[in-house]
Amino acid sequence: MKKYSNGILIIMSFLLLMVSCQEVIDVDLPTEEPRLIIDALVRVDTNEAFTKVTVKVSETSSFFESIPAANLQQITLTNLDLPGGGINPPVLIEETPGSGIYSKVFDTDFLTQGSLFLQIDFEDEFYVATARFVPAVPIDNLVQGDGILFDEDDTEVIVTFTDSDERDDFYLFDFDFGNYLVTEDEFYQGQQFAFSYFYDEALAVGDTLNISIMGVDEDFYTYMDQLILQSEEDFGPFETPALTVRGNFINATNIDNNNNFDNLNDINNFALGYFAIVQEYKETLVVQE
Repeated sequence: MKKYSNGILIIMSFLLLMVSCQEVIDVDLPTEEPRLIIDALVRVDTNEAFTKVTVKVSETSSFFESIPAANLQQITLTNLDLPGGGINPPVLIEETPGSGIYSKVFDTDFLTQGSLFLQIDFEDEFYVATARFVPAVPIDNLVQGDGILFDEDDTEVIVTFTDSDERDDFYLFDFDFGNYLVTEDEFYQGQQFAFSYFYDEALAVGDTLNISIMGVDEDFYTYMDQLILQSEEDFGPFETPALTVRGNFINATNIDNNNNFDNLNDINNFALGYFAIVQEYKETLVVQE
């Protein structure tokens, strides 16, 4: 089992170099050599004292098979800015054997302050990524509109929020049903902003929509923007078409062994997915006639 004490600063240095590598690349995904898919988007409600961190890990498969859950050796989450850093890091536990869903409840302050280091041990290799908490702003207003985009069955939702004038902000919206949208405040910094989103799903009167706004950094914004573009080709944001997007996980197995850094240049030496810690504000809307 890998430890954090040796090489963690070296790994951190290379993570900083890799953080802007969300390029679109062609990846060969043979069935006999599956690749990890890591869904580690941690949504934080800062009004709550505790936050449940859930990480879903699976493996790629052929397009004609279901995506299998990954059986990990261990998954840990460390706050590098706390005393003791990587010594005895908290371990996430699989909720149901064979589910590939690992979780643990943390103090919210643990997640909102400092640099968080996620390590996943799988088949005697380990994959790592870092993240810092990114704030958001609340939704001011959420109403159903009567506009039409392409089809008379479209459902319009109008979202209003006020951007912070203290920083450059990037936002990720979750419109439920696997629908995502990203936006940045380049043209509305510090202002109230409203926009429409149209559902092409067949929604019925009385359906409840859970809509979230999340603050993200520029790298995760770029990553999600590329995934959303791919999802328009009938792939969901967390599925794995042959043309895929590189996230912020690297295979760090040999980084602290014999000063071997060559594996960082291997375009196939990474896991799919992303680790991010975001502030989330959520509102609900009931579909009207």
